[in-house]
Amino acid sequence: MNEAEFVTALRRLPLHPGARGLEDDCAILTIGAETLVVTHDMMAEGTHFRPDADMADVAWKLLAANLSDLAAKGAEPVGVLLGHSLGSDDARFLAGLDEALRSLGTVLMGGDTVAATGPSTYGITAIGRATHSPVPSRQGAAAGHAVYVTGPVGRAMLGYEGDPDHLAAFNRPVPRMAEGVALAPHVSAMMDISDGLLLDCWRMAWTSGVTFALAADAVPVAEPARFAECVRWGDDYELLFTAPEGAALPVPAIRIGAVRARGSAPLLLDETPLADPARLGYSHG
Repeated sequence: MNEAEFVTALRRLPLHPGARGLEDDCAILTIGAETLVVTHDMMAEGTHFRPDADMADVAWKLLAANLSDLAAKGAEPVGVLLGHSLGSDDARFLAGLDEALRSLGTVLMGGDTVAATGPSTYGITAIGRATHSPVPSRQGAAAGHAVYVTGPVGRAMLGYEGDPDHLAAFNRPVPRMAEGVALAPHVSAMMDISDGLLLDCWRMAWTSGVTFALAADAVPVAEPARFAECVRWGDDYELLFTAPEGAALPVPAIRIGAVRARGSAPLLLDETPLADPARLGYSHG
């Protein structure tokens, strides 16, 4: 199975109502007056990082990717659980995790370690506290709203390739936590950009039952001469969101398009339909 087929099969299993039909990045749990936001992300050697990567950077990025999912829900982190494969410079991993926890403002709550053969895999479950109700989802984009992004895409790609000006964007991204909390009361839909701007726009539009019409010249990219790669590469961890046209936003953001009633495809780029998500960004399998 590829990733899409596997997730489709998972939807046939018994699901908690807070799973949102597995159409979102987080589960939402309401307990009394408190709403918790729970997410889990993994990183695998050879897929998310090179075998010779600094394991301190791997730990940082693993935590940041999970916190970015919380940011897209306007949630403040409560703590994280770690799943760790022993053996790949564990001391450096712990040093990076310590630095990331302190810098990104959360704490370790527990987890599990294993000794495994083959490529190493690491996972974190992050738990956050919602700051706004309803908690933003991918499903609320509505015709007549505008599409926004909080910053440029393509910086992680350039960092992966060794560009010294963008190394940190790939190795040690900083999730948009404060922006997510500030935006939560104002957005109609929100998610983070992890698999490429075009693919994540397609996913949000598809889930919301609408079409996103993007203007290429409005999309902020780190390297304009490589526009097509920048909007497909991923790992940017900016926030993608929709809000009513002309809404006063509490944080800087760039308007990149408009939401329309569903047309010939979930996504248009300069009026060209982009109907096949397999060609728009990164997916596993």
